Amino acid sequence: MEYTHYYDSPLGKILLASDGHALTGLWFEGQKYFAAKLDPDHEEKNLPVFGQAEQWLALYFNGKIPDFTPPLSMKGTPFQKEVWEELLAIPFGQTTTYGKIAAEMAEWRGLASMSAQAVGSAVAHNPISLIIPCHRVVGTNGSLTGYAGGLEKKKWLLTMERQAAGIVV
Repeated sequence: MEYTHYYDSPLGKILLASDGHALTGLWFEGQKYFAAKLDPDHEEKNLPVFGQAEQWLALYFNGKIPDFTPPLSMKGTPFQKEVWEELLAIPFGQTTTYGKIAAEMAEWRGLASMSAQAVGSAVAHNPISLIIPCHRVVGTNGSLTGYAGGLEKKKWLLTMERQAAGIVV
């Protein structure tokens, strides 16, 4: 059974999902792939993991770097999970590119190259936005490309993080 809970953020409602123990989803209401991996038979319930996620989100939206991560359970292919693990390593206030992630993953696997588009697809299907920071991935030239929550939200999130981290742009 899966459970859901809503959180009101400065950027609109966020739907949280859980398997009862770990967070399985975090989507801005109406975003692309909204609740894509959510079991149709779910019920709204307040769980401890939702309290942890709300604490994390409150810190984050107040420009603070959360010093913990709620328990996560990523639903996806092995490749998607590898990409999402890479996203977790992107520091607050910083960005990387799809191509850089692809090159790093190719190197670990001993491959000559890997498709940045394949990485982009995995990033786009990240079911736990914000906590798994897919908004920190940009195009090769630094352009704000692709964000399931919308480019205005991506711009807001990156600007907030850079200001909070004292990064001058």
